[in-house]
Amino acid sequence: MRAALVLIVLAGLARAQDSPEQLFRDAVEAQKRGDDARAVRKYQDLVKLRPDVLAVRANLGAALAHLGRFDEAIAQYRAALALAPGHPGLRLNLALAYYKKGDLPHAAAELSSLHDGDPDNFQVAVLLGGCHERQGRHADAIAVLAPLEAAHPDDLDLAWALGSALIHAGRLRDGLTRVQKVAERGNSAEAWLLAGDTSLRLNFFEQARRDADAAIRLNPRLPGAYTLQGKTLQYLGENEGATAALRKALEANPADFEAQLNLGAVLNSTRDLEGARQHLSRALELRPSSSLARFEMARLERTEGKLEAAVQDMEEVVRADANWLQPHIELAALYYRVKRPEDGARERAIVDRLTEEQRQRELRTLTPPPPSP
Repeated sequence: MRAALVLIVLAGLARAQDSPEQLFRDAVEAQKRGDDARAVRKYQDLVKLRPDVLAVRANLGAALAHLGRFDEAIAQYRAALALAPGHPGLRLNLALAYYKKGDLPHAAAELSSLHDGDPDNFQVAVLLGGCHERQGRHADAIAVLAPLEAAHPDDLDLAWALGSALIHAGRLRDGLTRVQKVAERGNSAEAWLLAGDTSLRLNFFEQARRDADAAIRLNPRLPGAYTLQGKTLQYLGENEGATAALRKALEANPADFEAQLNLGAVLNSTRDLEGARQHLSRALELRPSSSLARFEMARLERTEGKLEAAVQDMEEVVRADANWLQPHIELAALYYRVKRPEDGARERAIVDRLTEEQRQRELRTLTPPPPSP
């Protein structure tokens, strides 16, 4: 979100000497036509002559921010605030400079203070919610943003920030509806990508395919777009298309962990064992602690006939995540194949217990609670 640029009028400068007046006029005109570099030079010359003028400091900060020189912009906004403590426009611009710089703690502090003083300021609230979301404070983001939605149902900045927060808080369906609205109305590749990833997590495979295709049409260089397409095609059993998409993802970014992992899994399923090992090994190099990558490597080792290695890797997986059902199923079968029936029986008992616990959880979600007396 970009705040509207407000050029502060330099009241009284016309009474000053001609040189500062002309410098200010030239700087404002340059800023209005988008020549921020020239404006910065003019304002900097003017600061040397009139360092105590609010308008010069404020406008210089805005020009520097537009050039991405955020540290310098922050310094100018702070100097301006020393001249006009509490000025809301300057404080908002200071918060935006921190936000765009990526200094989220300072941005959140400024925005929180502004929000406390003016809770009806929609722009501040949306920025604050987005700041919380980017910091991983999803519940705080939802608390700030959700009350705004009824009065602003068509605001796409709000829908994006709230939808993202809901998704990351685990409320996938609620978040998906907001993010899809942003994707469709805003023609946003990033929104299609998040919508597709969320659809995939919800097992909406055809919808995920559509969303991935839309993201790629809008921006084929968007990081993660081909990875999402490949994962979706993999789930749909379209291994040839999945392989092609995942290879495109790795051409763009060889360090894409998910592309390496999923390409390895696809190649294992199509019996390209050498290729599968290459990509799964790379995935484990990128994330040595990944239980999912270790699980896929164990499955590859089983396919290769390296049963003892498969047992060792699968044991590592179940130690890392004792409640993940599928590795226990695979490990039980491996134990029987390597002639360890007692261990196999123990794993079968774990499988039975976890299966029953899963069934009970599903029943609880399907059965409504009894009415209150």
